[in-house]
Amino acid sequence: MNTQTRPLEGKTALVTGGARGLGKALCDALCGAGARVVVVDVRSDLAEQATRQLVECGHQAMHCVVDVGDDIQVADCIAAARERFGAIDILINNAGVDYTLPIGELEVAQWDHVMATNLRGPFLFTKRVVAQMRPGAGGHIVNIASTAAKRAWPNASAYHASKWALLGFSHALHAELRPQGIKVTAVIAGGMRTPFLLDRFPDIDPGVLQPPEAVAEAVLQVLTLPAGSVIGEISVLPMGETSWP
Repeated sequence: MNTQTRPLEGKTALVTGGARGLGKALCDALCGAGARVVVVDVRSDLAEQATRQLVECGHQAMHCVVDVGDDIQVADCIAAARERFGAIDILINNAGVDYTLPIGELEVAQWDHVMATNLRGPFLFTKRVVAQMRPGAGGHIVNIASTAAKRAWPNASAYHASKWALLGFSHALHAELRPQGIKVTAVIAGGMRTPFLLDRFPDIDPGVLQPPEAVAEAVLQVLTLPAGSVIGEISVLPMGETSWP
């Protein structure tokens, strides 16, 4: 394949929550575009399985088992990735959790877990990855937000708070890092046919949701724009699901 069909050849990408759902679709798309991929997930079994599948298909991939809210684990993962593949060029902050509960039933520990995963994790990974991004090498950070960053519905206060904050964090980084030549993109993803929704809402109609591969394809297009352009925010919505707008 040439650079037109493998536009990320020679790049290293790290994807949090990369073992299933959108994260796995992103890892598949990145490898297909020629990138070396670091699959980061808290589930060791799923991370090993996803990585093995990529390697068996002839791709370069490794995995790290990480609680993304733990700074030491994040640092160790990045060090291992750099030792194996060199500098990280692309960071996709995708890992996310939610508790669908009214405020009176939401435990403090659950609130903290959502914030640690959905907001602290992107901060920790971004802080450490930016420090090692090569000047002029086309570094790119992608933060996977949600339609939950644009509006609100009941029984998801922690999730909404984390995703609104992640969107603000992403836009602030977009302004801050442009002078360094580092691109930052926030992805507003609508409902997808992934375990994140299907496991928690068994009555949901999968037909109104989009496949995660569609969102991964949109992210790939963002990552392969010409060097002089950046998309600061993109919405990828299913045609049938109407959470936004």
